[in-house]
Amino acid sequence: MFDELSQKLDQVLGRFRERGLLTEPMIRDGVREIRRVLLEADVHFALTREFLERVQEKALGERVLKSVSPGQQLTKIVRDELAQLLGGAPSVLTFARTPPTVLMVVGLQGSGKTTTAAKLAKRLQREGRRPLLVACDLVRPAAVAQLATLGEQIGVAVHQRASDGGAASPDVVALAQSAVARARDERFDVMVVDSAGRLQVDEALMAELQRLKQALAPTEILLVVDAMIGQEAVNVARGFDAALGLSGVILTKLDGDARGGAALSIHGVTQRPIKFVGVGEKLDDLEPCDPDRLAGRILQMGDVVGLVERAERAIATEERERLEKKVVRGGRFDLEDFLQALRQVQRMGPLEQLLKMVPGVSAKMMGQANLDPKRMKHVEAIILSMTPEERKRPEIMNGSRRARVARGSGRPVAEVNRLLKQFRDMEKMMKRMRGLARG
Repeated sequence: MFDELSQKLDQVLGRFRERGLLTEPMIRDGVREIRRVLLEADVHFALTREFLERVQEKALGERVLKSVSPGQQLTKIVRDELAQLLGGAPSVLTFARTPPTVLMVVGLQGSGKTTTAAKLAKRLQREGRRPLLVACDLVRPAAVAQLATLGEQIGVAVHQRASDGGAASPDVVALAQSAVARARDERFDVMVVDSAGRLQVDEALMAELQRLKQALAPTEILLVVDAMIGQEAVNVARGFDAALGLSGVILTKLDGDARGGAALSIHGVTQRPIKFVGVGEKLDDLEPCDPDRLAGRILQMGDVVGLVERAERAIATEERERLEKKVVRGGRFDLEDFLQALRQVQRMGPLEQLLKMVPGVSAKMMGQANLDPKRMKHVEAIILSMTPEERKRPEIMNGSRRARVARGSGRPVAEVNRLLKQFRDMEKMMKRMRGLARG
């Protein structure tokens, strides 16, 4: 989502990083350029003005440090202010002293509300809690069935209305109250309530949600907002906050191609923290919003912490230790290990997303790299077309074996040759790394 914004900000700040000295006119010109970039990205105009006033004030009053260039200082100021624009410090969920904690998930239809409720439940489960999903969206056709399917996929129980044989739908408040009773009886410590949505904010929707709030007394009311709808997301957040008193926001579709201004505006306008961001379609793709780390990503400074967290989720501890033993301690790393490592990287998410989290990888470098996900599938097909012996001992791959593997994988012999050469080069690099580690 932030690709275009990141590229343009990097272009502006890059010109300052090349200078050894910044004058007041240069800073004012730079601030004007940043203003244009933010407005083009659909950031709220009032927030843009306040943001740039703070940047300019700090930049003009900043003591020049000998250890960094003036351009680097300006980049740091912009990063710090971007983090403030996104909320400053991370905001965590609040849990009730006496279970169950009730997390009420609200939002418009099409925002990804039901899927986000399941993602949230899975995250809570991963943290050692015992969540119960509650299907209180009785308006949208198939919403209950969708939540039941998602709950089955992640292994989380779903409380839903009983089959009524065509009778009138039960009152949503009665359904919610029966869910509370079940949570207490069966010792669920968190309830994630998927409430009804509409195509737009209206009185009927808010009246139902207010009744639900009064009956449940939720610990958190979390608004799911589609970041792709631009400034309308800010208006939606205002409407829900005025009626319900939100405790936080979950931004979905942050992996989309919108301009990103809504994500930067929503906290500043509503003063409600962004607690989570949806970064993909998988049920694992819900991350806590850390304003400082998100600001670093926007300015192409990477997010090493986020990268490590993804790796920890995707790679089992015993598998990590086994590969570490082979790579670092001198074991034989073969094509079977290479295939396992490749699959682990695929589980971490799209390669483009991962590279954005590596410090120093610019948008220009991303554009020059060939990140076609099909290439990884081609490599996998080539390795799977080899016999177990060939995977363990790649050196036995002669011309006839390579031709057979090429036919089996449906790839040219040249690709098989290239893969084997890359593997040999990687083996040489590992040997050098082991030598340095021992030295």
